[in-house]
Amino acid sequence: MTAEKAKLNIIKVGGNVINDAETLSGFLKDFAQLKGAKLLVHGGGKIASTISQSLGITPQMIDGRRVTDAETLRVITMVYGGLINKGIVAQLQALGCNALGLTGADMNIIPAQKRKPEPIDFGFVGDFDPQQINTQQLSTLINQGITPIMSPLTHDQDGSMLNTNADTIASGLAQALSADFEVALVYCFEKSGVLRDADDDHSVIPQITPEVYQDLKDQGVIFAGMIPKLDNAFGALNSGVSKVHITHAEQLLSLGEKGTVLCQV
Repeated sequence: MTAEKAKLNIIKVGGNVINDAETLSGFLKDFAQLKGAKLLVHGGGKIASTISQSLGITPQMIDGRRVTDAETLRVITMVYGGLINKGIVAQLQALGCNALGLTGADMNIIPAQKRKPEPIDFGFVGDFDPQQINTQQLSTLINQGITPIMSPLTHDQDGSMLNTNADTIASGLAQALSADFEVALVYCFEKSGVLRDADDDHSVIPQITPEVYQDLKDQGVIFAGMIPKLDNAFGALNSGVSKVHITHAEQLLSLGEKGTVLCQV
C-alpha cells in the first residue's frame, strides 16, 4: 500500500500586496497561521521598478514583461533576493513562523537557461524545466518544519542570476514537489479571484475547467496578464498538483470557500 503523502500549500503572492506594507503585513499574519507545511513564492516587480528609477535606471518593458539588462539584473537581485525576501522572512520570524529565504541558485534548487534572444531579447531572463528542479533539499527543509520563502530568481549554472516569472516558479515548484507531497497551489493577489468583469470584484468565476477557460479567452473575458497565470495553473494541474486556487490575499485562510478553483472536469 502506498503511503499517504503529507499536504503542502504552495502560496504565490504578488501584485499590489507586495507593494503596500500594511497589506503585506496582514497577509503574512494569515500565512503564518496557515496550518501544516507551506512554501511561499513572492514577486515584487513594482518595487524593483521604483528602486531602478531612483538609481537612474529606466525600466524597460515589452508586452508587460521586464527587459533585464546587466544593470537591471543587479537591481532585481538586490531587491528580490534581499530587500523583499529578507523583509518577509524577518516579519514571519516575528510571527513565529520559522522561514528561510532562498533564490533558485541556493542549493541549486532551480537551474535555468537564459532565454534565447529571438524573437525578443529580454536579457537575463531564465526559463526552466520543472523536472530539473532539485527538490530533495527543499523537501528536507519542509519536513523539518522550515518554511521556504522563494524569490523570483534562478541561475544559469554558469555564475549568473536570472530574472524568472514568479507565477512560473510557483507552478514549477508545485509540479516538482508533487512527487513528495499532496500539493495545493494558491495564487494570491489584489482581486477576489478570476473575474468575469475586471471592474467588478463581485463577479468571481467560482470554478474554471479547461473548456471554460478556452471559452473565456475566446470571449475576451480573460486576457493580458491573467492568461500566463492560468496557463501556469493548468500546467500544474496536468502535472500532479491536486488543487489550484486563485484568490484575494485577504482570503488566504478561507481556501475552498472563496475565490476561483481550477479543476480538470
